[in-house]
Amino acid sequence: MSAFDPFEDFGDTEEIAARLGDADAAVRRLAVIDLAETASPDVLSHLLAAVADGDASVRLQVAIVLADFDTAEAAAGLCTLVADADATVAQAAADSLAELKDAAAADAILPLVAHDSAFVRAAGFRGLRALRAPAALGAALAAMRDESAEVRAEALGVVAYLKLEETLPSLIAATRDAEAVVRAVAVNALSFTSQLAAASAVVAALQDASWQVRAAAAESLGRIGHVSAIDGLVAGLSDDFWQVRQKCLNALGKLKAQPAARQIAALLASDMPSLRKEAAAALGEIADPATRDALMGHISDADPDVRKTVRWALTRLG
Repeated sequence: MSAFDPFEDFGDTEEIAARLGDADAAVRRLAVIDLAETASPDVLSHLLAAVADGDASVRLQVAIVLADFDTAEAAAGLCTLVADADATVAQAAADSLAELKDAAAADAILPLVAHDSAFVRAAGFRGLRALRAPAALGAALAAMRDESAEVRAEALGVVAYLKLEETLPSLIAATRDAEAVVRAVAVNALSFTSQLAAASAVVAALQDASWQVRAAAAESLGRIGHVSAIDGLVAGLSDDFWQVRQKCLNALGKLKAQPAARQIAALLASDMPSLRKEAAAALGEIADPATRDALMGHISDADPDVRKTVRWALTRLG
């Protein structure tokens, strides 16, 4: 028996590539799939040629498979497709751009952020985010005044990934953006620093009109770890949305906020098992002996995850 050849089912690369010239779009689309499945870098030139295929289904397949070729050349092909007239193709290309990790791809992506289309500009910033390209900082800061909230949010993502103290004024200003999606990104972005000005801006976001922003603020405060956040987080335990209360509980636990132990313990009586579990976890982190009785009252809780967390919290009390 011969050894298994992973390329045996696909045939010669050039033979597969020849099918890209077939009159039938379905044949061409399958050729794109077969070329990608060879996992050979030699097929990239053929895939890039298919970027200009006249059929949207073929271009869609190219947009999908180019994510597997993490190179500047693949990024260039995706940059063409992200401006495709077919919205499905453009979205797939935008998603694939965001998966690239090769820093060399930044040069190909950067021109997108000046495109006439807000969708393309947003896709460009989204693709640049994980690349942490210093050259993108200026464009990202300028885009925080873009007319499109989606572009502003994606540009903020680029700034956030760079984690530069010099960008704090811009990030703080973005917590007051007119759109909730931008404010949520901004409060998350500020979690890289423990500076009081950043903590104060995120604490203020606990009063935001959008519950998603309030939840993001609570989560960010848990990472910032500044004690000035405790009072705001305690107030958040009475929020109308359970998602916010849960994030506040988690943050207070991370802060080991002993002054909040009584208010946290009160949420052990919540109707929601997830909140009871989070309250028990926070009390375990705080490890205040005064909460022992409150925890003991739930050692036989109806929910198994709550019981397990209560037992863990009690071991933390000694």
